[in-house]
Amino acid sequence: MIEVIGVTKVFPGPDMDFTALGGVSLTVQDNEFFTLLGPSGCGKTTLLRVIAGFEYPTSGSVLLDGKDLLAQPPYRRPVNTVFQSYALFPHMSVAENIAFGLEMLNKPKAEIRKTVADMLDLVRMTPMADRKTSEISGGQQQRVALARALAPRPKVLLLDEPLSALDYKLRKDMQLELKRLQAETGITFIFVTHDQEEALTMSDRIAVMNAGTVRQIGSPREIYDQPSERFVADFIGETNFITADLVGVEGDGSGLVRVRLAGGVETHVQAPSSDLASAMSNGPVTLAIRPEHAILVDEPQGLLKGALENVVYFGTDTHFHVALDDGGLFVLRQQNQPGQRSDMSVGDRVGLSLGRGVGQILRD
Repeated sequence: MIEVIGVTKVFPGPDMDFTALGGVSLTVQDNEFFTLLGPSGCGKTTLLRVIAGFEYPTSGSVLLDGKDLLAQPPYRRPVNTVFQSYALFPHMSVAENIAFGLEMLNKPKAEIRKTVADMLDLVRMTPMADRKTSEISGGQQQRVALARALAPRPKVLLLDEPLSALDYKLRKDMQLELKRLQAETGITFIFVTHDQEEALTMSDRIAVMNAGTVRQIGSPREIYDQPSERFVADFIGETNFITADLVGVEGDGSGLVRVRLAGGVETHVQAPSSDLASAMSNGPVTLAIRPEHAILVDEPQGLLKGALENVVYFGTDTHFHVALDDGGLFVLRQQNQPGQRSDMSVGDRVGLSLGRGVGQILRD
């Protein structure tokens, strides 16, 4: 649906130019919920504005259905945008706001009435049709903004952090609503956020961005379980970084390699990819291990050993902070279940068990 090819955007400055996008390339499929995820200032909103037509790239191209999108002005692009501020007309009713864009397109009145009714039903706002948008809640305003953007049936809907102004519970509810709307309409969604949980919850695929570049693209599971580099592993969720020595590569095509941990114990972990595994040379490497992928055991059974430094109870799970014997700190997360051992306390000697394939070698 959307192809971004080598897009660079440089903003001139009085002292030095600022490169917001540095040769970004990616592909968004038809009927996909695609998320641009990254910290503030990484270029994700700039890329969205280039697709929308509000910014023109310094170089590169953007195609929609194989056709040059940059040659068309914003109002001629089959693309609509929902911004952080919903920009609704406060003097108009909910129905009138939804109808506005269709009226500007000179659609027949009967078609407008039917589309407005369909959109109200889609976003579950039919009872509020005659209310002024200044008289409804923030969550309801967000639904109206979505309905107005969806009414002309764009090929692509761009969403620039539209949930950021909502409270936590409402934001969680709207995450599921957005995914439902995308599935029901079949419209391609490109969603911008800095919230990792939002991205993991809603997306078919995620592009993790940093400093104007795309660092990794993949499904939520691939991004979380198989981060390609330290930035991605550190930005998505909690991660433990462990130094080890690479001592061998498995020849079975599994993509697993053998590493030696502190204390001389060896285990098998994942390489960044099976293709890279055979090309890797022995020597120091960095492992990324998620807190929930390790198991707390008695000290003799552990591949890693240390002293329990802190225990933090979170209701659904407990976090154990272990000061490793090599000087590092490892945080382990364990789900709380009935009958689970709970007699460990700060200062106890413990071990950390890692199953085969637990842990990911990072490219950097």
